[in-house]
Amino acid sequence: MITKGNKKGQITIFIIIAVFIVGAVAIFFVSKGSFTFAEIPISIEPVYNTFLSCLEEEVFIGIDVLESQAGYIELPDFQPGSNYMPFSSQLDFLGNPVPYWYYVSGNNIQKEQVPSKKDMEKQLADFVKEKIDGCRFDNYYDQGFEISFNEAEANVNINENKVDVSLNMNLNISKGEDSVLIKNHKISVDSKLGMLYDSAKKVYEHEQEVLFLEDYAIDTLRLYAPVDGVELTCSPLTWNANDVFNKLQESIEVNTLALKTQGGDFFLKKEENKYFIEDISVKGNVRFLNSKNWPYAFEVNPTEGNILISKPVGNQEGLGILGFCYVPYHFVYSMKYPVLVQISSGDEIFQFPMAVVIQGNNPREALETTALELDIPELCEQKNTEIQVNVFDTKLDPVDAEISYECFGTKCDIGKSSSGVLTGEFPQCINGDIIVKAEGYKDTRYQYSTVEQGIVDVIIDKLYELDVNLKLNSIDYNGQATISFISDDNTKTIVYPDQKTVELSEGQYEVRVNIFKNSSLTLGATKREQCIEIPQSGIGGFFGFTKDKCFTIEFPAQVISNALSGGGKQNYYILESELSDSSTIEINSQSLPTPTTIERLQNNYILFDERGLNINFK
Repeated sequence: MITKGNKKGQITIFIIIAVFIVGAVAIFFVSKGSFTFAEIPISIEPVYNTFLSCLEEEVFIGIDVLESQAGYIELPDFQPGSNYMPFSSQLDFLGNPVPYWYYVSGNNIQKEQVPSKKDMEKQLADFVKEKIDGCRFDNYYDQGFEISFNEAEANVNINENKVDVSLNMNLNISKGEDSVLIKNHKISVDSKLGMLYDSAKKVYEHEQEVLFLEDYAIDTLRLYAPVDGVELTCSPLTWNANDVFNKLQESIEVNTLALKTQGGDFFLKKEENKYFIEDISVKGNVRFLNSKNWPYAFEVNPTEGNILISKPVGNQEGLGILGFCYVPYHFVYSMKYPVLVQISSGDEIFQFPMAVVIQGNNPREALETTALELDIPELCEQKNTEIQVNVFDTKLDPVDAEISYECFGTKCDIGKSSSGVLTGEFPQCINGDIIVKAEGYKDTRYQYSTVEQGIVDVIIDKLYELDVNLKLNSIDYNGQATISFISDDNTKTIVYPDQKTVELSEGQYEVRVNIFKNSSLTLGATKREQCIEIPQSGIGGFFGFTKDKCFTIEFPAQVISNALSGGGKQNYYILESELSDSSTIEINSQSLPTPTTIERLQNNYILFDERGLNINFK
């Protein structure tokens, strides 16, 4: 007997069963939309396999772009460099832009742009989503297939040795009575992208922590360029700055390529130099690349024109007591250049560039934040006075030039003139200098106060290149000599006969010629007593009493292979007409007695100051 309560219970059970059946049917149709190979009719399988192959191809293309562009598909905004800092935000490598992970911007700010793994996953997902529409099914359309799909959404997961891609997109494929709707498409491709990226990050973080690239750069600088030293000689030491920089570039290129890391597939061979092995344990093979054709910036001080020159001590009047000559030198360098890091495994190569920065013979400071100012002067941040600068040559023709402003030793870049005119914001300063630089013209300073708006005209002198013909006693001379053209604001020195051209502009010069010839002068070993004051010991030192402590300095015997044997100096005002109408400047000097003792060598320097020069333009 069925009671009323039992009827209600049976109805409830039927409702639950009905809901379960409806849910099961819904789950069946939803799951039917997800890809299960067995659910695709055999006639449609080739079409779907073609789609998956297309998807896989686009994923590999995206991975290749990420690896070749430092983890970017969509490049960061381009930032140009400057004359002071040659780096833009990208390195041009074989015609392809590769974003720097670390660089110094044109306005002298350190910057990082290291993508995270999530950034790469998102960029790869967006790339696949955009490119999947380009899959071609023309052959299948010709066979009667109907294929349609809607907008896609992609998700990417970058693992150490593979990349997983999930694409949500309704893909309808039908032919005759066979049809299928596939909503979710998943593939996994073999790629070392994740492993290579992790190794790249490790190399980058090691560089930022210890600056090992800068350390190698300083070693190269001190090995291949004159930095600090003393040489026993009585003639000046000279170096051509261009030759020094060319040698440095070649050495940096070779030494950078020699760098290796401890790890990956690397095994130290017996003949390999441990000096070039950096202790970074990473997976994959690491290469460091540099090219002298990439952006470089080199600067050295002090110089006379493009010549590094250091003058001897000991041959001047009054120093005969020394009994020897020596030349001390100290040059201060700044260098900036890029290094491209490549981490490879099999056919895959992940690469990123970094800037190497040496300032004042020292490495830059390690970067601790994502954007750090490098001593940007406060003055240069306070540009609030509009000044118009008009630049002309001596014929009053407009000249395009780089313009900066210097106030009490602080220099601020302003900009470049267009058609000879620049209207820009200047920092306020009384009696500062407008500095104008243009190719083919002499650098010009113009004192100008920028406390209020104004217009200033600057006339710059054209530079003329002339051949130099040196004569000694009216006979052509091709031996060793230095020739200097000294003006109030500039000095140009050439090392003759290696250099036989000079660029000059109109102006007043002191022309100096120092001629050196082989000498057999020998200075014997000498001793010299040197005394200094030191505090007395005991109670006397407490009250400030001192005593002399003397010691003997021994100077070794010295052979002077080159000695001053001719030359002189002459004040001369060079007219622009002489420069424009001539191709050669001829300088005739007189010889000096061949020195046989240190006293006669010193006497030559006295005679030198009394000798004039005969200067002609031809």
